[in-house]
Amino acid sequence: MSEKFLISPDSLSDESNPSRILKHSQDSRNVPGQFVCYLLPHRTVLKLQGQDTGPFLQGIITNDVELLQPGQPALYSHMLNVQGRTLYDVLLYRLKEADAGHSVLLECESTIKDSILKHLKVYKIRRKVDVNPCPELSVWAVLPHKETGDETSKPELSSPGKALVWEADPRTQEMGWRLVLDSQIDPCGVIASCQKGDTEEYHRHRYKIGLPEGVKDLPPGVALPLESNLVYMQGISFSKGCYIGQELTARTHHTGVVRKRLMPVCFSSQVQNLEEGAALQTQSGKPAGKHRAGVGKLGLSLIRMAHAKEVLTLKSSDNTTVTLEASVPNWWPKDVKTD
Repeated sequence: MSEKFLISPDSLSDESNPSRILKHSQDSRNVPGQFVCYLLPHRTVLKLQGQDTGPFLQGIITNDVELLQPGQPALYSHMLNVQGRTLYDVLLYRLKEADAGHSVLLECESTIKDSILKHLKVYKIRRKVDVNPCPELSVWAVLPHKETGDETSKPELSSPGKALVWEADPRTQEMGWRLVLDSQIDPCGVIASCQKGDTEEYHRHRYKIGLPEGVKDLPPGVALPLESNLVYMQGISFSKGCYIGQELTARTHHTGVVRKRLMPVCFSSQVQNLEEGAALQTQSGKPAGKHRAGVGKLGLSLIRMAHAKEVLTLKSSDNTTVTLEASVPNWWPKDVKTD
Protein backbone atom coordinates (compact mmCIF):
# COMPACT_ATOMS: atom_id res chain seq x y z
CA MET A 1 0.00 0.00 0.00
CA SER A 2 1.41 3.41 -0.91
CA GLU A 3 2.14 5.90 1.84
CA LYS A 4 -0.26 8.82 2.26
CA PHE A 5 0.47 12.18 3.83
CA LEU A 6 -1.29 12.65 7.15
CA ILE A 7 -0.86 16.39 6.76
CA SER A 8 -0.26 18.32 3.58
CA PRO A 9 3.24 18.33 2.09
CA ASP A 10 3.22 22.13 2.22
CA SER A 11 2.73 22.13 5.96
CA LEU A 12 5.62 19.71 6.38
CA SER A 13 7.97 22.10 4.63
CA ASP A 14 6.66 25.24 6.33
CA GLU A 15 8.72 25.89 9.43
CA SER A 16 6.16 28.40 10.72
CA ASN A 17 3.13 26.11 10.41
CA PRO A 18 1.70 25.65 13.95
CA SER A 19 0.40 22.16 13.12
CA ARG A 20 3.79 20.71 12.33
CA ILE A 21 4.29 17.53 14.33
CA LEU A 22 6.59 17.82 17.35
CA LYS A 23 7.18 21.52 16.62
CA HIS A 24 7.67 23.56 19.75
CA SER A 25 5.79 26.84 20.05
CA GLN A 26 9.10 28.66 19.63
CA ASP A 27 11.46 28.33 16.68
CA SER A 28 13.71 25.36 17.44
CA ARG A 29 16.72 27.23 16.08
CA ASN A 30 16.45 29.62 19.02
CA VAL A 31 15.77 26.98 21.67
CA PRO A 32 18.48 24.50 22.67
CA GLY A 33 17.53 20.90 23.19
CA GLN A 34 17.85 17.71 21.19
CA PHE A 35 14.81 16.17 22.94
CA VAL A 36 11.38 17.43 23.96
CA CYS A 37 9.66 16.53 27.25
CA TYR A 38 5.85 16.48 27.25
CA LEU A 39 3.99 16.56 30.55
CA LEU A 40 1.10 14.07 30.42
CA PRO A 41 -1.52 15.32 32.90
CA HIS A 42 -4.01 12.82 31.42
CA ARG A 43 -1.89 9.96 32.77
CA THR A 44 -1.39 9.02 36.42
CA VAL A 45 0.45 6.37 38.42
CA LEU A 46 -0.62 3.68 40.91
CA LYS A 47 1.78 1.64 43.02
CA LEU A 48 1.13 -2.08 43.59
CA GLN A 49 3.17 -3.60 46.36
CA GLY A 50 3.13 -6.94 48.18
CA GLN A 51 4.29 -10.51 47.76
CA ASP A 52 1.30 -11.44 45.57
CA THR A 53 1.68 -8.53 43.15
CA GLY A 54 2.94 -10.68 40.26
CA PRO A 55 0.35 -13.48 40.43
CA PHE A 56 -2.41 -10.92 41.01
CA LEU A 57 -1.55 -8.92 37.87
CA GLN A 58 -1.03 -12.09 35.86
CA GLY A 59 -4.71 -12.96 36.16
CA ILE A 60 -6.10 -9.59 35.06
CA ILE A 61 -3.82 -8.26 32.29
CA THR A 62 -3.24 -9.42 28.71
CA ASN A 63 0.56 -9.39 28.90
CA ASP A 64 2.88 -11.73 30.81
CA VAL A 65 3.95 -9.95 33.99
CA GLU A 66 6.83 -12.42 34.36
CA LEU A 67 8.49 -10.63 31.44
CA LEU A 68 8.87 -7.59 33.69
CA GLN A 69 12.54 -8.25 34.45
CA PRO A 70 15.70 -6.08 34.61
CA GLY A 71 16.21 -6.64 30.87
CA GLN A 72 12.61 -5.58 30.11
CA PRO A 73 11.58 -3.11 32.84
CA ALA A 74 8.47 -1.78 31.04
CA LEU A 75 5.39 -3.55 29.60
CA TYR A 76 2.27 -2.43 27.79
CA SER A 77 -0.99 -4.24 28.45
CA HIS A 78 -4.78 -4.06 28.50
CA MET A 79 -7.23 -5.07 31.20
CA LEU A 80 -10.30 -6.76 29.69
CA ASN A 81 -13.84 -7.46 30.82
CA VAL A 82 -15.21 -11.01 30.85
CA GLN A 83 -16.48 -10.54 27.27
CA GLY A 84 -12.91 -9.91 26.09
CA ARG A 85 -13.32 -6.19 25.43
CA THR A 86 -10.79 -3.60 26.57
CA LEU A 87 -11.48 -1.77 29.81
CA TYR A 88 -8.16 0.01 30.40
CA ASP A 89 -4.81 0.42 28.66
CA VAL A 90 -1.89 0.48 31.08
CA LEU A 91 1.90 0.67 31.19
CA LEU A 92 3.71 -1.33 33.87
CA TYR A 93 7.14 -0.42 35.21
CA ARG A 94 9.56 -2.45 37.27
CA LEU A 95 11.05 -0.25 39.97
CA LYS A 96 14.78 0.12 40.50
CA GLU A 97 16.35 -2.73 42.43
CA ALA A 98 16.76 -0.68 45.59
CA ASP A 99 13.02 0.05 45.74
CA ALA A 100 11.64 -2.99 43.96
CA GLY A 101 10.85 -5.93 46.21
CA HIS A 102 7.41 -6.94 44.96
CA SER A 103 6.53 -3.48 43.66
CA VAL A 104 5.20 -2.35 40.28
CA LEU A 105 4.17 1.09 39.05
CA LEU A 106 1.06 1.09 36.88
CA GLU A 107 0.45 4.05 34.55
CA CYS A 108 -3.16 4.63 33.46
CA GLU A 109 -5.48 7.39 32.33
CA SER A 110 -6.22 9.91 35.07
CA THR A 111 -9.97 10.09 34.40
CA ILE A 112 -10.51 6.38 35.09
CA LYS A 113 -8.15 6.03 38.05
CA ASP A 114 -11.01 5.37 40.47
CA SER A 115 -12.53 2.78 38.11
CA ILE A 116 -9.23 0.92 37.93
CA LEU A 117 -8.89 1.02 41.71
CA LYS A 118 -12.37 -0.56 42.02
CA HIS A 119 -11.51 -3.13 39.35
CA LEU A 120 -8.33 -4.12 41.19
CA LYS A 121 -10.18 -4.31 44.51
CA VAL A 122 -12.80 -6.69 43.05
CA TYR A 123 -10.17 -9.21 41.97
CA LYS A 124 -7.71 -8.75 44.83
CA ILE A 125 -9.74 -10.97 47.19
CA ARG A 126 -7.31 -12.20 49.86
CA ARG A 127 -4.10 -11.60 47.94
CA LYS A 128 -1.34 -9.74 49.75
CA VAL A 129 -1.25 -6.67 47.52
CA ASP A 130 -1.57 -3.01 48.45
CA VAL A 131 -2.69 -0.58 45.73
CA ASN A 132 -2.13 3.13 46.24
CA PRO A 133 -2.43 6.21 44.00
CA CYS A 134 0.72 8.31 43.61
CA PRO A 135 -0.54 11.89 43.11
CA GLU A 136 2.93 13.19 43.97
CA LEU A 137 4.33 11.73 40.73
CA SER A 138 4.12 13.10 37.20
CA VAL A 139 4.38 11.25 33.89
CA TRP A 140 6.39 12.65 30.97
CA ALA A 141 6.93 11.51 27.40
CA VAL A 142 10.32 12.26 25.85
CA LEU A 143 10.67 12.41 22.06
CA PRO A 144 13.40 13.50 19.66
CA HIS A 145 13.07 17.17 18.77
CA LYS A 146 12.99 16.51 15.04
CA GLU A 147 11.80 13.49 13.10
CA THR A 148 14.89 12.40 11.21
CA GLY A 149 13.70 8.86 10.48
CA ASP A 150 16.90 7.56 12.10
CA GLU A 151 17.16 5.53 15.26
CA THR A 152 17.91 7.92 18.11
CA SER A 153 19.92 6.88 21.11
CA LYS A 154 18.42 7.17 24.56
CA PRO A 155 18.94 10.62 26.10
CA GLU A 156 21.45 10.83 28.92
CA LEU A 157 20.30 11.73 32.42
CA SER A 158 22.21 14.45 34.19
CA SER A 159 20.55 13.43 37.49
CA PRO A 160 19.61 9.74 37.16
CA GLY A 161 18.79 9.41 40.86
CA LYS A 162 15.77 11.71 40.42
CA ALA A 163 14.07 9.51 37.82
CA LEU A 164 11.76 6.92 39.36
CA VAL A 165 11.10 5.50 35.88
CA TRP A 166 13.23 6.12 32.80
CA GLU A 167 12.49 3.53 30.10
CA ALA A 168 11.85 3.19 26.38
CA ASP A 169 8.13 3.21 25.60
CA PRO A 170 7.37 -0.51 25.14
CA ARG A 171 4.63 0.06 22.54
CA THR A 172 6.83 1.23 19.68
CA GLN A 173 10.17 2.94 19.22
CA GLU A 174 8.35 5.86 17.58
CA MET A 175 6.91 6.82 21.00
CA GLY A 176 10.32 7.59 22.50
CA TRP A 177 10.76 7.20 26.25
CA ARG A 178 8.68 7.39 29.42
CA LEU A 179 9.84 9.38 32.45
CA VAL A 180 8.21 9.37 35.90
CA LEU A 181 9.35 12.03 38.36
CA ASP A 182 8.30 13.70 41.55
CA SER A 183 5.92 16.46 40.45
CA GLN A 184 8.18 19.12 41.96
CA ILE A 185 11.13 18.15 39.75
CA ASP A 186 11.75 19.86 36.40
CA PRO A 187 12.66 17.28 33.71
CA CYS A 188 15.01 19.79 32.09
CA GLY A 189 17.17 19.42 35.17
CA VAL A 190 17.19 15.65 34.79
CA ILE A 191 17.63 15.07 31.04
CA ALA A 192 20.58 16.60 29.26
CA SER A 193 19.74 18.60 26.11
CA CYS A 194 15.99 18.75 26.76
CA GLN A 195 13.22 21.34 26.43
CA LYS A 196 9.52 21.28 27.29
CA GLY A 197 6.80 20.92 24.68
CA ASP A 198 3.05 21.40 24.47
CA THR A 199 1.01 18.32 25.43
CA GLU A 200 -1.19 18.75 22.32
CA GLU A 201 1.90 18.16 20.18
CA TYR A 202 2.32 14.81 21.91
CA HIS A 203 -1.25 13.86 20.94
CA ARG A 204 -0.67 15.03 17.36
CA HIS A 205 2.34 12.74 17.20
CA ARG A 206 0.30 9.80 18.54
CA TYR A 207 -2.46 10.33 16.01
CA LYS A 208 -0.01 10.82 13.17
CA ILE A 209 1.62 7.43 13.79
CA GLY A 210 -1.68 5.75 14.72
CA LEU A 211 -1.08 4.88 18.37
CA PRO A 212 -4.15 4.76 20.68
CA GLU A 213 -4.05 5.85 24.32
CA GLY A 214 -6.85 6.28 26.82
CA VAL A 215 -10.62 6.00 26.83
CA LYS A 216 -11.33 8.24 23.81
CA ASP A 217 -9.28 6.01 21.56
CA LEU A 218 -10.15 2.77 23.39
CA PRO A 219 -13.71 3.14 24.73
CA PRO A 220 -14.13 0.86 27.79
CA GLY A 221 -16.29 -2.16 27.07
CA VAL A 222 -16.39 -1.33 23.36
CA ALA A 223 -12.86 -1.68 21.93
CA LEU A 224 -11.55 -5.14 21.09
CA PRO A 225 -7.84 -5.66 21.88
CA LEU A 226 -6.83 -7.27 18.58
CA GLU A 227 -8.71 -4.68 16.51
CA SER A 228 -6.84 -2.08 18.59
CA ASN A 229 -3.48 -3.53 17.42
CA LEU A 230 -2.49 -4.83 20.85
CA VAL A 231 -0.31 -7.50 19.20
CA TYR A 232 1.61 -4.86 17.23
CA MET A 233 2.25 -2.92 20.47
CA GLN A 234 3.73 -5.99 22.21
CA GLY A 235 0.86 -5.82 24.69
CA ILE A 236 -0.36 -9.42 24.81
CA SER A 237 0.94 -12.91 25.53
CA PHE A 238 -0.64 -15.97 23.92
CA SER A 239 1.46 -18.42 25.95
CA LYS A 240 0.78 -17.35 29.54
CA GLY A 241 -1.95 -18.78 31.75
CA CYS A 242 -5.59 -17.73 31.97
CA TYR A 243 -6.65 -14.13 32.51
CA ILE A 244 -9.95 -12.27 32.42
CA GLY A 245 -11.25 -11.99 28.84
CA GLN A 246 -8.74 -14.47 27.42
CA GLU A 247 -11.15 -16.85 25.68
CA LEU A 248 -12.52 -14.56 22.96
CA THR A 249 -9.12 -12.91 22.44
CA ALA A 250 -7.28 -16.22 22.02
CA ARG A 251 -9.98 -17.60 19.71
CA THR A 252 -9.84 -14.55 17.47
CA HIS A 253 -6.05 -14.73 17.35
CA HIS A 254 -5.96 -18.38 16.41
CA THR A 255 -8.47 -17.91 13.58
CA GLY A 256 -6.07 -15.32 12.18
CA VAL A 257 -8.93 -13.08 11.02
CA VAL A 258 -9.12 -9.44 12.14
CA ARG A 259 -11.50 -7.66 9.76
CA LYS A 260 -11.26 -4.19 11.32
CA ARG A 261 -8.30 -2.28 12.71
CA LEU A 262 -7.67 1.03 14.42
CA MET A 263 -5.80 3.11 11.83
CA PRO A 264 -4.45 6.67 11.55
CA VAL A 265 -6.59 8.85 9.29
CA CYS A 266 -6.25 12.29 7.75
CA PHE A 267 -9.31 14.43 7.06
CA SER A 268 -9.74 16.69 4.05
CA SER A 269 -10.46 19.55 6.45
CA GLN A 270 -10.47 20.11 10.19
CA VAL A 271 -13.51 18.41 11.71
CA GLN A 272 -15.61 19.56 14.67
CA ASN A 273 -18.89 18.40 16.23
CA LEU A 274 -18.17 14.72 15.70
CA GLU A 275 -20.40 12.32 17.58
CA GLU A 276 -18.71 9.49 19.44
CA GLY A 277 -18.40 6.53 17.08
CA ALA A 278 -19.42 8.54 14.01
CA ALA A 279 -20.00 6.17 11.08
CA LEU A 280 -17.63 6.02 8.11
CA GLN A 281 -18.81 5.14 4.61
CA THR A 282 -17.26 4.40 1.25
CA GLN A 283 -17.97 6.69 -1.71
CA SER A 284 -20.67 4.22 -2.74
CA GLY A 285 -22.32 4.30 0.70
CA LYS A 286 -21.09 1.01 2.17
CA PRO A 287 -20.30 0.90 5.94
CA ALA A 288 -16.54 1.27 6.39
CA GLY A 289 -16.02 1.66 10.13
CA LYS A 290 -16.29 4.19 12.94
CA HIS A 291 -14.29 7.23 13.93
CA ARG A 292 -12.79 7.29 17.41
CA ALA A 293 -10.90 10.50 18.20
CA GLY A 294 -8.36 12.99 16.90
CA VAL A 295 -6.78 16.44 16.86
CA GLY A 296 -7.27 18.82 13.94
CA LYS A 297 -7.06 16.86 10.68
CA LEU A 298 -5.44 13.84 12.35
CA GLY A 299 -7.25 11.02 14.07
CA LEU A 300 -7.85 7.34 14.69
CA SER A 301 -10.68 5.37 13.14
CA LEU A 302 -11.73 1.74 13.31
CA ILE A 303 -11.55 0.81 9.62
CA ARG A 304 -12.85 -2.26 7.81
CA MET A 305 -9.68 -3.61 6.20
CA ALA A 306 -11.55 -4.33 2.97
CA HIS A 307 -11.98 -0.54 2.54
CA ALA A 308 -8.68 0.65 4.06
CA LYS A 309 -7.29 1.84 0.69
CA GLU A 310 -10.38 3.81 -0.29
CA VAL A 311 -11.29 7.45 0.25
CA LEU A 312 -13.99 7.40 2.93
CA THR A 313 -16.61 9.89 4.05
CA LEU A 314 -17.92 10.99 7.42
CA LYS A 315 -20.82 13.26 8.33
CA SER A 316 -20.50 15.51 11.39
CA SER A 317 -23.39 16.39 13.71
CA ASP A 318 -23.89 19.71 11.87
CA ASN A 319 -24.46 17.71 8.67
CA THR A 320 -21.10 18.60 7.12
CA THR A 321 -19.53 15.80 5.06
CA VAL A 322 -15.75 15.42 4.93
CA THR A 323 -13.49 12.86 3.31
CA LEU A 324 -10.65 11.00 4.98
CA GLU A 325 -7.93 8.54 4.09
CA ALA A 326 -6.31 5.87 6.24
CA SER A 327 -2.66 4.86 6.16
CA VAL A 328 -0.62 1.91 7.40
CA PRO A 329 1.73 2.95 10.25
CA ASN A 330 5.46 2.37 9.76
CA TRP A 331 5.68 0.45 13.03
CA TRP A 332 3.17 -2.22 11.93
CA PRO A 333 4.54 -5.50 10.54
CA LYS A 334 5.35 -5.21 6.85
CA ASP A 335 3.07 -8.10 5.87
CA VAL A 336 -0.19 -6.57 7.13
CA LYS A 337 -2.90 -7.09 4.53
CA THR A 338 -5.32 -4.30 3.71
CA ASP A 339 -7.49 -6.23 1.29
